[in-house]
Amino acid sequence: MINTSKGIDWLIERLRADQSPDGSWNYPFETGLSTDAYMIILLRTLELNDEELIRGLVARIFSKQEKNGAWKLFYDEGDGNLTATVEAYYALLYSGYAKKDDKRLREAKKFILSKGGLEEVSIFTKVMLSLTGQYIWPDFSPLPIEFILLPHYFPINFYSFSVFGRANLTPIILLADKKFFIKTSMSPNLSELYLHRQQENLWFRSSEYRSLLSFIKDGVKRLMGLPEQLHQLAVERAKNYMLNHLEPDGSFYSYYSCTFLMIFALLSHGYKKTDPVITKAVNGLLAMKCDINGHPHMQYTTANVWNTSLIGYALQSAGVASDDPMVTMANQYLLNRQHHKFGDWVIHNPKTLPGGWGFSDVNTMNPDVDDTTASLRSISRMNPLERHVWDRGLNWLLSMQNDDGGWGAFEKNTDTKLFEFFPIEKGEFLLTDPSCADITGRTLEFLGNYTNLSRDHKAIHKGVEWLLSNQLKDGSWYGRWGICYLYGTWGALTGLLAAGIPSNHAAIQKSIKWLDGIQNKDGGWGESCHSDSKKAYVPLGFSTLTHTAWALDALIAASEEPTEQIRNGITYLLTSLEKEDWTTAYPKGQGMAGGFYIHYHSYRYIFPLIALSHYKNKFEV
Repeated sequence: MINTSKGIDWLIERLRADQSPDGSWNYPFETGLSTDAYMIILLRTLELNDEELIRGLVARIFSKQEKNGAWKLFYDEGDGNLTATVEAYYALLYSGYAKKDDKRLREAKKFILSKGGLEEVSIFTKVMLSLTGQYIWPDFSPLPIEFILLPHYFPINFYSFSVFGRANLTPIILLADKKFFIKTSMSPNLSELYLHRQQENLWFRSSEYRSLLSFIKDGVKRLMGLPEQLHQLAVERAKNYMLNHLEPDGSFYSYYSCTFLMIFALLSHGYKKTDPVITKAVNGLLAMKCDINGHPHMQYTTANVWNTSLIGYALQSAGVASDDPMVTMANQYLLNRQHHKFGDWVIHNPKTLPGGWGFSDVNTMNPDVDDTTASLRSISRMNPLERHVWDRGLNWLLSMQNDDGGWGAFEKNTDTKLFEFFPIEKGEFLLTDPSCADITGRTLEFLGNYTNLSRDHKAIHKGVEWLLSNQLKDGSWYGRWGICYLYGTWGALTGLLAAGIPSNHAAIQKSIKWLDGIQNKDGGWGESCHSDSKKAYVPLGFSTLTHTAWALDALIAASEEPTEQIRNGITYLLTSLEKEDWTTAYPKGQGMAGGFYIHYHSYRYIFPLIALSHYKNKFEV
């Protein structure tokens, strides 16, 4: 007989001990080494010689190096990742604490050259190398800056991209327009990392992209005005876009990459290194620093709202009362983080008032659907319920449904197919924000289980139709923001069931069969980060706590009795809760396939607690 109480109690007490004084949980949002490397490069460029931090980041980067000299994005990636290795190599040299004759750097160099050298790194790394004087900007701008002036009715315009795309592209087009770079006395020389000594300008190899570019240029020519005046107007609009989207901490949208790029873009337009806007932006980035295993890590952003909303909901599912001080503090924190500002989402959704929640601690203008449903779940049992908060949140959420019936993350109807012509690897992850199974499923789960909307409600009906039509042949769904097919299937299955689809429905049964068929012998589940690049489920070969919890929660929702698969999965969870190995630290979140993965330190507690609680509430009562 399985008894989940001991495991649930252990998880609750662990979370109680980790809560911050402000009521949130600030577990690290760990995204590899890029941000650590870029921080060293930024500090050295600005001549902000914070030696203690730089030494700490150097130690962290070296601690992650593989025996062959490379760095990886995830455990089973292969022999290494070229882009990550170039970034680490450059930062270590720029730090001044490592020299080219260091054996570890010699091995890294050998790996870089074996993979094609600097010419083969990602386009974002080429941008970083160009603006610090290590790579030549392309002969022509990758996107004419006047693009920002194109009207909304033009087939491709500034707002046809996702907010994340705009936030990163805006400083890039400013920098590329000026072909700006900045070096210092400490800048290393990376010329030995070129396979072709003449530094062939291999930025854009696509004829489709060149035709798209000429299409954009034709659109620009139709704008009324003299070329020089249009150019200056575009520059001012791009600068103002950045400055008008600064968070209270000085960061640009509270994201590391676009804040980093913005600082260089401002330098390219005459700002001094000591300008208050730049100083505040740097301090905003520094405030995102966290500690992992004794080393500093620069987070890409903070995940406090996401962690806290999920944990608040998980604790209450586990029977922690809504008036328990831990839950009360968490919900008060969430109430204080509801948005009151209009963000870019209003461009495609102009008739709705603000009311969503964002992801990070300082986010005030970039709400997302996932954080909104998670926060509403957590506050749903407050007594009395904050009705005005609830209504604003629910109205915003419903208004964000895409015309196709699904929900994306940040914006509405932002799914241009033109990204396919852009010379940006995995452009769909950066430039679009389409409906996805994980968010659509989680939204339906919320609407079905936490609101009194009829299951015949138009929004629920359309969401169900979207999920059913996007199920894959094997019975799974692709999840955009997690790894990957397990995440999407968990979201879709729990959403469909909450929306009233019976468990004997063919789509549900097909999905259960898929989950049962990929269970590991130890009772758990595990999925490789390779799934997102391969666009197909790739087993990890080992079980992880989080993947197991997702699969289990889906099966529990779909089953009337605890099946053998469910019992074996629960046993795996209960015997593995305190496990500490590479599977615990394996990324369970994705930002950009093949380039950006997230290890949420909170997930190992949140999702096992949810799965165990749902098992107990359904089968042990």
